[in-house]
Amino acid sequence: MRGNSCLPVACLLFAATASAQFIPAGQKVGLAAFLQGGYGGLKMNLTQAAEKMPEADYASKPSSMAEVRTYGQIFGHVADAQFFQCATARGVPNPNQGKSIEREAKTKAEIVKGLADSFAFSDPAFASLTDASAMELVKQGEGEIARSAVLVGVVAHGSEMYGICTVYLRAKNLVPPSTEMMQQMRGRRGGQ
Repeated sequence: MRGNSCLPVACLLFAATASAQFIPAGQKVGLAAFLQGGYGGLKMNLTQAAEKMPEADYASKPSSMAEVRTYGQIFGHVADAQFFQCATARGVPNPNQGKSIEREAKTKAEIVKGLADSFAFSDPAFASLTDASAMELVKQGEGEIARSAVLVGVVAHGSEMYGICTVYLRAKNLVPPSTEMMQQMRGRRGGQ
């Protein structure tokens, strides 16, 4: 039964990071390297997406429904989640405890800074990860969870939020960063 419980996590991890990484023939990539690569791609996409939208559109959203986040709130939400999740993965107090970038940050500069701060706090959780430490249990609430499961959550949640923000970008006739990167890669391959 224990082997079967890993399948959903593996599928989620693959779906969240597969497009960000290409594995050369014969190369072996462990769990830590795979998570680190996925996180690196996610960090790049979210950071560039946050910068790309003009400040005037940070309060925009594609619906009048109250529960739909504004463009800026998406990045505040990501930052808040990363502080929480990576504090768990690192086994340290959340430096953002009791604060909410999603609710409190009002300007693009404040939101972009909050996102950058959350990545700076999250970087050590991924950088120090090894295949062995990925399987170590960390305290979460009243229980324990594999460190890698927490970090899969960071990548999966961030990828979900990035996917949502691409809709906002497209609605403003802006090309998402990941699409630009793929277009550039296709252009380089075509020119060789």
